[in-house]
Amino acid sequence: MKNLRQAKIGDTVKVVRLHGEGAVKRRIMDMGITRGVEIYVRKVAPLGDPVEINVRGYELSLRKADAEMIEIE
Repeated sequence: MKNLRQAKIGDTVKVVRLHGEGAVKRRIMDMGITRGVEIYVRKVAPLGDPVEINVRGYELSLRKADAEMIEIE
């Protein structure tokens, strides 16, 4: 299982599954990150937090903990 946290800068990945429960999972889905969507990894901060991505045509920054909940292929 590979998660978004492990993706490298410049990778385009596809979301397979979202982990987490309740409000956290709902917040990630409300940002447009759902199963099957493609994500482009733009930048990763020097210490790995946050991760800047492009999803559905807009830029988004995710915390490291949130990125670990997104399973990719």
